[in-house]
Amino acid sequence: MIKDFFSLAFQNLRKRGLRSWLTILGIFIGIAAVVALISLGAGLQAAITGQFGGLSVDTLTIQNKGTGFGPPGSTVIEKLNKNDLDIIKNIRGIDKTITRVIRVVNMEYNEISDFGYVADIPDEEELIKIIYESFNVEPEKGEFLDSKDNGKILLGNYFLETDKFEKEILVGKSFLINGQKFEIAGILDKSSNMMMNNAILMLNDDLEELLEIKEEYDLIVVIVEDKNKIEEVAKEIEKKLRDDRDEKQGEESFSVETPLKILESVNNILNIINAIVIGIAMISLIVGGVGIANTMYTSVVERNKEIGIMKAIGAKNSDILWIFLIESGLLGLVGGIIGALIGLGGAIGVSQIANQALRSDLFIVRADYILLTGSILFSFVIGILSGILPALQASKLNVVDAIRGNK
Repeated sequence: MIKDFFSLAFQNLRKRGLRSWLTILGIFIGIAAVVALISLGAGLQAAITGQFGGLSVDTLTIQNKGTGFGPPGSTVIEKLNKNDLDIIKNIRGIDKTITRVIRVVNMEYNEISDFGYVADIPDEEELIKIIYESFNVEPEKGEFLDSKDNGKILLGNYFLETDKFEKEILVGKSFLINGQKFEIAGILDKSSNMMMNNAILMLNDDLEELLEIKEEYDLIVVIVEDKNKIEEVAKEIEKKLRDDRDEKQGEESFSVETPLKILESVNNILNIINAIVIGIAMISLIVGGVGIANTMYTSVVERNKEIGIMKAIGAKNSDILWIFLIESGLLGLVGGIIGALIGLGGAIGVSQIANQALRSDLFIVRADYILLTGSILFSFVIGILSGILPALQASKLNVVDAIRGNK
């Protein structure tokens, strides 16, 4: 019996071909928007999370609060100093401290200039090893720097792919930074961290000499002895620095961040954005549902005589109800399938365009079968719900009035 209902519903939808497709349009636009936005949101979340992938759970970062966008610590007016470092070192529970300097510089290769940023690598072998492990990449060409490689630099993968300098950048060649010549020791593999892909790395001594700075830091990275006490250590650092600077709580000129705190903040922001854009997309689904209801009401009016004849030859009210519910459900189902495919395709297309613009593979959108299946089922349910009232109206028609063509 159900098979017959589906067959009859398909035939009725085919008879109203153009009207059916226009009705489906409202549904698949909404579903396409929902699938695309959720997929892009998930891809964006993965890309941003990847930027923090090099930080471990036993590490926290201290920096003065910045004045704009740029690499961490590079936009602050007042830098961290030796006094700040000594205060931090004397706090119980700290295993190691690593100072970092990150600055914007002028770079030149093949007589073509550009701006980029350079970051330092510690001069101690033990600390160098920790930094390299946090990068989570290996040299694609050449080799890492060691503590004796003064006058040499390590480049991110961007320099291997870019055509900005109109000539391939090779290991062993000279690279000018702020007018000073450095030898390229290696070029790193592509990283999930976009900043790493664009970085120039050199030993701390070289960078301090190049920029004429001393005991001035953009970041202080702290590794704690017990990762389970990282929040306690972070609070103690905040208290000591706040007391030294004579600042009130909540008015600090610095920040102490743990990876978990950073990721939590980012994820909260992304979840709010996702909720807003999905809410906007749901409006399209509501409009689509109204379109299905309107189509089904029109169908009931047009098929009064057909309904009366079916009832006259023995069709029950429940049979009429099922036929119209299946028709409305099919409208939603077809719209959901088309919308899910278009939404996924659109999200993948946008991610590829973004990756080409960023010259990276950070923004990745994958098929989420739970999302696709859920979207299709949701659209089917929307179709059925939109058809309930028209179906009830059709099932309650009086046989004689229906055959006469009256409402």
